[in-house]
Amino acid sequence: MALLVWITLGVAIWHFTVFVPDKFVGGIIGAFLASAAGAVVTGALWQIAQGDSLGETDILTFIAAVPGSLIALAITYVIGSRDPSKHPLHYGDA
Repeated sequence: MALLVWITLGVAIWHFTVFVPDKFVGGIIGAFLASAAGAVVTGALWQIAQGDSLGETDILTFIAAVPGSLIALAITYVIGSRDPSKHPLHYGDA
């Protein structure tokens, strides 16, 4: 059940990427995958640290996934915005 919570939270946070320019690595699909994966990683780390099973959920299960999702989105955005091959007109290469 916790895995479902983490993935759902990652997808929910991913919806807010519509408010920033699409410079994510892999585009909007890359942002989707990064958000879900980041949420799962930090959520799982928190669940392991607490000694809970994947069937046990509470409000901390939800909260533990937020930082991972945001960090993963930030990393993919920074890498994507620094890649000149993705946006050749922005760097004056065309």
